[in-house]
Amino acid sequence: MTDKRTALVSGNWKMHENHFEALKLVQELAALVRAAALPEGREVSIHPPFTSIRTVQTAVETDHLPIALGAQNCHHEDRGAFTGEVSAEMLAKLNVAYVITGHSERRTHCGETDVDVRRKVDAILAHGMHPVICVGETLDERVAGDAAHRVREQVSAALSGRSGEVVGGVVVAYEPIWAIGTGETASVDDAEQMCATIREEVGRLAGAGAAAAVRVQYGGSVTPESAGALLAAPNVDGLLVGGASLDAERFVAIVRARA
Repeated sequence: MTDKRTALVSGNWKMHENHFEALKLVQELAALVRAAALPEGREVSIHPPFTSIRTVQTAVETDHLPIALGAQNCHHEDRGAFTGEVSAEMLAKLNVAYVITGHSERRTHCGETDVDVRRKVDAILAHGMHPVICVGETLDERVAGDAAHRVREQVSAALSGRSGEVVGGVVVAYEPIWAIGTGETASVDDAEQMCATIREEVGRLAGAGAAAAVRVQYGGSVTPESAGALLAAPNVDGLLVGGASLDAERFVAIVRARA
C-alpha cells in the first residue's frame, strides 16, 4: 500500500431534484462549504439528473465551488438515432468530470450488462472524463460465497486490456447491491476486504502502479455516522452517497467525516 489517495465523495442524486430544486440544493451546499474549508485530501462530486446538469454547472462555476460536476450515466455512442439517450460527448461539453456507469439500479432495472458498461467506459475516457465504475454482488451471490468472484468479473470486464496509466485514473465504486437504499451498510471489514480485492484485481489487470493509483469508493446507505470509519479503511478511497446527498447538511457532514 502507498500513502492514502485523495478521497472522492460523490453525491448521486438519482431521479431527484428538478432544476429549481437542484439550484436550491447547490446554494445550500455552497453556504456550508464557504463556512469552512473542505478537509485536506478530500474531493467532492455531485451527480444531478440530466435535466439539472446545466443549472448545477452554472451555479458551481459562477460561485467557484470546489465541487466537481458529475453525471449518472451516458450512452456509448457520440450521436445517432438513440431516442432518450445522452452521450459522453454532450456531457463533456458541459464540463462534466465524472460519469457513473454500471450502477446496480441500471444493471437491475435497465438490463445493462458488463459489455454495455465497458462500451460506456470507452466513451467516457474518449472524452477526457473519469468513469465511476460500479461493481457489486447481490445478496444471493454473497450468501453463495460468490461475491469476490462476481466483483472481479465486473472489474475485469470494464478494465482489461487498458494501460496502467488509464486504469490508474478511473474510479471503481464497490456497492453491495443488498445495501443500496435498504438502510443496511456493509461492515467496515466487509467494505475494506472487497475494496482490497478490487485493488488486487486492478493490479492483476494493469500492474502495481495502477493498483496504487486507482481510487476505490464504497457505496451503500452511507451516513454521517458511518462515513468516518469507512474512509479510515486503507483501501477505501471515497464514498458514493445516495439518499444522504439530497440533504446538504448530511452530505457535507459525510464529506467532512474524519477518517
